[in-house]
Amino acid sequence: MSESSTAQQQDILRPEVKEFFEEDTNTFSYVVKDPQSDACAIIDSVLNFDMASGGVDYQSADEIIAWVKDNNLKLEWIIETHVHADHLTAAPYIQSKLGGKIGIGEKVITVQETFKKIFNYKDEFQADGQQFDHLFKENEHYNIGNLDAYPIHTPGHTPACMTHVIGDAAFVGDTLFMPDAGTARADFAGGDANVLFQSIQKILELPEQTRVFMCHDYGTEERKDLAFETTVAAERDSNIHVNKSVAQEQFVEMRTKRDKTLGMPHLILPSLQVNMRAGHFPEAEDNQVIYLKLPIDALS
Repeated sequence: MSESSTAQQQDILRPEVKEFFEEDTNTFSYVVKDPQSDACAIIDSVLNFDMASGGVDYQSADEIIAWVKDNNLKLEWIIETHVHADHLTAAPYIQSKLGGKIGIGEKVITVQETFKKIFNYKDEFQADGQQFDHLFKENEHYNIGNLDAYPIHTPGHTPACMTHVIGDAAFVGDTLFMPDAGTARADFAGGDANVLFQSIQKILELPEQTRVFMCHDYGTEERKDLAFETTVAAERDSNIHVNKSVAQEQFVEMRTKRDKTLGMPHLILPSLQVNMRAGHFPEAEDNQVIYLKLPIDALS
């Protein structure tokens, strides 16, 4: 690394990162704090949802809220790395307690257009991103206190996926897993293994000491303990699916074959309907009950 690159890297602030784990969906959420102020952001929160009963619980969100309050932090952003298909976001609930702006990548509109058709929503749902407070554009700089942050558009898993680079940390959503676990699937509507490979190259081009934070981890046969943090260098050198020695054609062949063996996440249908609304449920019907749709064979 050149002297100028080293100096530039030294100028980058190192955010304080606190992880929270939701066991039912194996999801890591994060509070990211500016080390020079009380400003923070929350990334990829979880609303506890029981598929069998339709029951909603706020335990996971309340843990985050309590931590933010206990540390006297000011919430500025509630960030979604993408429209999650495996858990429901708690963004509106957290916003009602702590404030902050709910943000997601601008390509959420593509996801909304796709699933508006699948769920046969009419004029009651507008596929224009208006449900969110802010739609991030690629490389758009924003601040968390004194922290400089920007998103990188990293589609392939979904069209709206973004990796948020905050100081010396990158929050990759579902695009990458720990080096011994590989990469995200690319077989959802709008997913593409070729695009995913190219997106991952953007992440691997970040400075090698950049900390990389996972949205999910499931362990491996060899590693029983869950993990949530690695580095760009470790991903570049040893990711089992997409390290520096893997060609794009090899990756696409592997990813396509592997994806055919995977079942759909068990919360995909409620998650998509709620998350593309920025975490809001549909309006209650005339009996004051909220309903989500269960389309038959639409995603099989």
